[in-house]
Amino acid sequence: MSNKARVMICDDSLLVRKKLRELLEDLGCDVCEAGNGAEAVELYREMRPGIVFMDIVMPKVDGLTALRLIKEFDSSARVVILSSAGTSGKLLEALKTGASDFIQKPYTREQIVKAVAAAGCCDGEGIC
Repeated sequence: MSNKARVMICDDSLLVRKKLRELLEDLGCDVCEAGNGAEAVELYREMRPGIVFMDIVMPKVDGLTALRLIKEFDSSARVVILSSAGTSGKLLEALKTGASDFIQKPYTREQIVKAVAAAGCCDGEGIC
């Protein structure tokens, strides 16, 4: 990978990962992907991305468990929960576990740009 901002997408939906990857690469980010929470924890330890976009409902290890494991490994990790499972209970649990933000699917380009900029990975205009 280059000096571009590193961003990880963790979602069991190949389509969601593809669309989000396209948006992030358009912003100039280097993107890595995980299809479940177990892969995300392993990949985080290896790649140390500046920000992680994490779904909640996934096979093997769910997003909230993966978030907890990533935060145990790196307390400064920036993990944004990106999920359609947007109940207030899930939102509260994600924030208590250390999520930086919670974005309800379907997301907008502006929400992703704002989250990446807040992580220091690009400016507010969406240029990494």
